[in-house]
Amino acid sequence: MTTAIGIDLGGTNIKGVLLNAKGHLIHRAERATQPGTAGEGWHWKQTVSQMIAELKSKSAHPVKAIGLAAPGLPNESNSAIRLMPVRLNGLENLIWTDYLGEKKVWVLNDAHAALIAEARFGIGQGIKNIVMLTWGTGVGGGVLMNGELYQGNYQMAGHLGHMILDVDNEGPGITGMPGTLENAIGDATISKRSFGRIQSTYELVKAYRQGDPFATFIWLNTIRKLAMGICSLCNLLSPELVILGGGVTKAGDALYKPLAEFIDVYEWKNTGKKTPVKQAGYGEMAGAVGAAGFAFSKADLSG
Repeated sequence: MTTAIGIDLGGTNIKGVLLNAKGHLIHRAERATQPGTAGEGWHWKQTVSQMIAELKSKSAHPVKAIGLAAPGLPNESNSAIRLMPVRLNGLENLIWTDYLGEKKVWVLNDAHAALIAEARFGIGQGIKNIVMLTWGTGVGGGVLMNGELYQGNYQMAGHLGHMILDVDNEGPGITGMPGTLENAIGDATISKRSFGRIQSTYELVKAYRQGDPFATFIWLNTIRKLAMGICSLCNLLSPELVILGGGVTKAGDALYKPLAEFIDVYEWKNTGKKTPVKQAGYGEMAGAVGAAGFAFSKADLSG
């Protein structure tokens, strides 16, 4: 039985899993991400190295592959994150294979890893064309085409939160584009969108459930914009399934009931078929699980 290791390197925590080829969890680990720079005490690079050693020790068989998910854009060979400004100093262009002394470490974007987790082991198993949106502080995502992760030119594909909903909105997103889906619904902009009255989407949903009129307006308008984003993506890519992941998508009926109503308004109905929208099955370990799944697929291709 073969196994793979997946690491999810985040700004707050580092998560790791040891999986078999069927996606069964053998062991998991989690550590805080240390912010120090190399040479100044313990560093997150060392934490990753230590975690991989721990996970290896729990495998009764040789580890076939290692994958690492992180924020940012990977390089064309998926050996490093080539662009990740501001956070995790030292991450950019770090070749993990060389640093860890491994045969090969496959690196991918963390939102893309969440998609791979669902496509290989979760609710997307057996489905070849999937769009996934990850909704939390910002909005990320990924696209599966013909059963393969679509990364595109310079590995920039799938950053679905940067699509434009309102071209006349003067507030630019992190790419410099105005009126993005991320700015329209992301948790980072909730204070601005609520005129400073509400500080988090969690607080917004709680007030909505209590029947607060202002919160109801803000929340339903947020979901309306999400529905327009989803329908736009369906028009562009015609997926078989849309998956929603991330902390905000755990709002249950408060999200999915009005979302279905808005999608029914905006969805292109030329075929009579509806594109299902489902909640991601994997939670906080999705990035690590997806990194392991990505490594499995690359190892299978390379032999």
